[in-house]
Amino acid sequence: MIPVHFPVAGVTVDPWLLLFIGFTAGVCGGFFGIGGAFLVTPALNILGFPMACAIGTDLAHITGKSVVSARRHQQLGNLDVKAGMLLAVGTVPGVEAGARAIAWLERSGEIETVVRSTYVLLLAAIGGAILWDWWRHRRRQAGRRGAEPAPYATEGGLAHRVRSLRWKPCVSLPRSGIAAVSVWALIGIAFATGFCAGFLGVGGGFIRMPAMLYLIGMPTRVAVGTDLLEVLLSGAYGTFTYALRGRVDLLAALVMLVGGAVGSHIGAIATDYVVGYRIRLYFALTALASAVAVALKQWGAGQAATVLLLSAGSAVTLAIILGLGAGLARERRRLPDAAA
Repeated sequence: MIPVHFPVAGVTVDPWLLLFIGFTAGVCGGFFGIGGAFLVTPALNILGFPMACAIGTDLAHITGKSVVSARRHQQLGNLDVKAGMLLAVGTVPGVEAGARAIAWLERSGEIETVVRSTYVLLLAAIGGAILWDWWRHRRRQAGRRGAEPAPYATEGGLAHRVRSLRWKPCVSLPRSGIAAVSVWALIGIAFATGFCAGFLGVGGGFIRMPAMLYLIGMPTRVAVGTDLLEVLLSGAYGTFTYALRGRVDLLAALVMLVGGAVGSHIGAIATDYVVGYRIRLYFALTALASAVAVALKQWGAGQAATVLLLSAGSAVTLAIILGLGAGLARERRRLPDAAA
């Protein structure tokens, strides 16, 4: 396909690359519950989008795509609406604070270095922590396969301590199996992840989803579905505030959305066929690969960064689709047995 010029970003890019990025981010977003934006913002910047425009364009892209994913997870019963509404109270002011910080960095000329460095540190830390947790779980479960942990089996001492805080008011979250948690703990998590949304151009989910798992103690699938609701809310407000500053290329966002709408539907369905800790492994490996790709871009190796990011996205997308296919095949084999 002939490369297309995207006027707001001021770059010329092959639309097939944007479609592929959108599809990959859609599959990962629907599967991990993070909107897939931790892939898209670095990918756009690596392709030549100025960082502020990459952030604003990605927020527009994930807003449209998250509607599909959140709706699908609601149908699957993976959505804790009560928790989502409480988290929204902290999300909007967090997004605004992040967007204002980006505007200041853009004026100072330090935006590219600061945002890339932040991406590398956050992605490496989160990916490493979840990979370590997966490895410990695998050692504990040696010889046992295919079991999804019970709702509280995924939480450690940290989640127990957070839930034991009694900063009033406290609420119960029956859908998540949580008897009581401080509203302030939920709002604090939402503000921090909302800031990340405004500052990094993500839905905040690559921090919020692990926070709901390890700080609140939600079951994996409910954390994925609930987080997508927050991705939708933070993305919508972030798109609005970046558009006011002229930092949203809607044409690029629409091209990615075409691929993202299909991919997010596939990813959401796949969570019903892949066990919780395997979801965490895929998440960790994708985050670590993205961290390395962003570091390569910062060091001037833009072509290597593009190859690594697209390869990592392709690999994890293929793994998710294969997992979905294997699950559907097992389900078909069980149907004749049940009928008999």
